[in-house]
Amino acid sequence: MTLSQASQWLETLYKRQLLRPELQLSMVTPRPLRVALVGQVINPGLYTLSQSGNESRGEVAVSNLGLPTLVDAIAKAGGITSDADLRSVMLQRRLPGEAGAYKRTRLNLLALIQEGDQQQNPLLFDGDTIRVEAAAEPLPEMIELSSTTLAPKSITVNVIGEAKGGGRVQVPANTPLVQAVLAAGGPIAWRANPGDVELVRLSRNGTVTRQKFALNLSQGASNSKNPPLRDGDTVIINRSALAVTSDALTAVITPLSPILGILGFIEVVNNR
Repeated sequence: MTLSQASQWLETLYKRQLLRPELQLSMVTPRPLRVALVGQVINPGLYTLSQSGNESRGEVAVSNLGLPTLVDAIAKAGGITSDADLRSVMLQRRLPGEAGAYKRTRLNLLALIQEGDQQQNPLLFDGDTIRVEAAAEPLPEMIELSSTTLAPKSITVNVIGEAKGGGRVQVPANTPLVQAVLAAGGPIAWRANPGDVELVRLSRNGTVTRQKFALNLSQGASNSKNPPLRDGDTVIINRSALAVTSDALTAVITPLSPILGILGFIEVVNNR
């Protein structure tokens, strides 16, 4: 019930005892809301949103003073993934009554971010389900979105192989592959093969994908050429032909170094 509906209902009950019952109702503490988030969010699942200011296991507190909104729920679920289509966010709400009917509406969060359209950020009701659909191609605005509350603040990726500063690298969310390589110090000039860079990704269903890309510093974010990275991705910069040859010669010469040293010493002694 709304406050008005509750007032009318209570006045009807009090009329049995009072001649002119007048009630003024006000909300002291809103009831916590349980909503479900599925699809392209970092941590999908069931969340409890409250305004108590306390955060405990299984319950997420909303930091603002208003009722929880769609953006609040997405932010508490860790934000969106790099595959999210912000133009297609489905909000499902159960209608009153015992029939169990639902109403669905499609929202465009990109319009909220770019144009400030508050109609795309509705208040949530208890039992709502939010589904963030997957995009066929990464949004051109994905790099810009990484600085909003809809995206996680940062992700950690592994850059290994022929990189100057390889290892675990922390970068902003949705950072493309090329920018992550540059954040790791960039490829080693003569040892790296810019045309043979691999992206290894562990999917949510447990499968591992391995794709090859070529480093192109002028390439924007693109699934086919410069994909936005996810948390836990591994980027492998493979060796060039010159590096392979050099490493092979080193592998042959290194075991012979002690022998060559002894032969050189014997030659010196013989010359004396």
